Amino acid sequence: MNIEWRNILLSPTATIREALEIIDKEALQIALVVSDGNLLGSVTDGDIRRGLLQNITLNDSIDNVMNKSPLTADYSFSKQTLISLLESKKISSIPILKNGKLIGLETLHNLLSKPKLDNPIFIMAGGFGTRLRPLTDNCPKPLLKVGNKPILEIILKRFIDAGFFEFYISTHYLPEMIHEYFGDGSKWNVNITYVHEDKPLGTGGALGLLPREITQKPLIMINGDVLTNLDINALLDYHNKENALATMCVREYDYQIPYGVIEKDGNRIVAMIEKPKYTFHVNAGIYVVSPKLFNSVDKDTKVDMPSLLEVKMKCNEKIVMYPLTEYWLDIGQMTEYKQAQKDIISLGL
Repeated sequence: MNIEWRNILLSPTATIREALEIIDKEALQIALVVSDGNLLGSVTDGDIRRGLLQNITLNDSIDNVMNKSPLTADYSFSKQTLISLLESKKISSIPILKNGKLIGLETLHNLLSKPKLDNPIFIMAGGFGTRLRPLTDNCPKPLLKVGNKPILEIILKRFIDAGFFEFYISTHYLPEMIHEYFGDGSKWNVNITYVHEDKPLGTGGALGLLPREITQKPLIMINGDVLTNLDINALLDYHNKENALATMCVREYDYQIPYGVIEKDGNRIVAMIEKPKYTFHVNAGIYVVSPKLFNSVDKDTKVDMPSLLEVKMKCNEKIVMYPLTEYWLDIGQMTEYKQAQKDIISLGL
């Protein structure tokens, strides 16, 4: 959602004339009526024309013509699901909601446009998947199927749909099976280069295996067991605007203590909080790293990404976080793998 959707917002007290001015100025063919983040309705030029035919004037309240039950989509919907929805309803745009609040507007034009981006994509696919045994006894975890496709293919397709074509895949466990399935990427009209870890080097250490002739642009890294419909282009835009050495995607994680917590001053109880809930930001296994960072990792260096970033932070390098609000699932254990089988149907990935 790269469009400036906030420019088309109206208050409930706006007039039809104000709505018409926004529709004409922003060229999105729609205005959204919002109060305290809640979507109250939508207005198109067609709504206004029908109102004028009923002798409603341009100075009347927008409430007289707005659609009070517009079609909306949840933020977790995949790109393909949104396209199918818009095409089936023969509309060009749809408001996006999260927990009932308006967070954006998606258009069919934006969804169907395919930019060509030469930023490299690095997928970590070398893990043993020990927590998914016996499924991974003879199959690398990235090749386990979710729905009818391997996890790694779902990830690959997400990036292809976003316009990326230069891929690097890090392998270690049963690499020949991954090579055989994906080949050089020509099946998807992209380029795939493999880097092999003779011994596990960690997500940060794997950067040292990348060829030196790699495109010198911010590189997106993702673990090969993450299922998400993250807006990849928005993530890259954010990283570029922040001019950071690295950007880490994070998820909110709530932890509720199952007991009453006592606050004290010496031996005196000053407060009691019953089963408090704390919110943390946790690593989502997706990063954008600048050439300065990935070029700095020497070959055969063993280090994970959090440790590598900690070293850079101590050197006062700028490391930022990107809150991931879209659907995200780390398929690390059998419970998550089973959950993915259910989720994939509605996500349309």
